[in-house]
Amino acid sequence: MSSIRISRIVKETKVEGPGLRYCIWVQGCPIHCEGCFNPNTWSFDGGTVMTIEEIFHDIEDVLKRNPELEGVTFLGGEPFSQAQPLSILASRVKELDLSIVTFTGYEYEKIKNANNPVWNALLKQTDLLIDGPYIQSQHDLSRPWIGSKNQQYRFLSDVYQHLEPYLLTISNKLEIRIHPNGTISANGMAEPLDLEMLYQLGFIDTKVEH
Repeated sequence: MSSIRISRIVKETKVEGPGLRYCIWVQGCPIHCEGCFNPNTWSFDGGTVMTIEEIFHDIEDVLKRNPELEGVTFLGGEPFSQAQPLSILASRVKELDLSIVTFTGYEYEKIKNANNPVWNALLKQTDLLIDGPYIQSQHDLSRPWIGSKNQQYRFLSDVYQHLEPYLLTISNKLEIRIHPNGTISANGMAEPLDLEMLYQLGFIDTKVEH
C-alpha cells in the first residue's frame, strides 16, 4: 500500500490557501532554499510514514465533523518529491468534492518541461499551484500564502480562477495553537520581527511552518 512521509498535519486551518483546509506538510526536500521557513522538513529520513488510506480516512472524518472543509493543501518539504502517492491521495480527495492546492519550490515551467508522468499526475489533480523557490532577497508578504516576489499562482482549473482579481485583498494571517499537552505551534505567514516578538514572549519555540 502506498505511503507518504509526513512532517506535520493540521486538520483545520484558514491560512494555507482558500477557505478551510486540511494541510499536509510532507517530509523531504532537495531544494534547500536559503532562509527556508521549514528547514526541519528537508531530511528525507525524518517525519512519520502514513498510508494513503490512513490520511484519506482522516480527511473523511474531518469533513463529516465540519462540512465547511473546502480542500486539502500539500506543502513541504517538497510535494513533487512524493508526487506519485500525493496524486493518488488527491484523486481520492476529489471524489469528496474537495479542492487541491499544491506548493512547490520548483518553477512551473520546469515541472511541465520535465515530461515526468508522476509530476504530471500531481499537476492534473491540482486546482491551484503556487510555484517557485523562496528567495530571501525577494522576501515579500504582500500577497496571500506567498513568501517572495518570484513565486506565482497557477490556476490549473477553474475552481479558484475567480480569486485572481482579488488576491491583493486577501491578507496573510498567522494561527497559533495551544495543545492539550502544553505545547504551542504556529502556521501561516508572518514577518521576521513578528516571529521574533512571539519567540521572545514564549508563544513559539520554533520557526513558523508555512
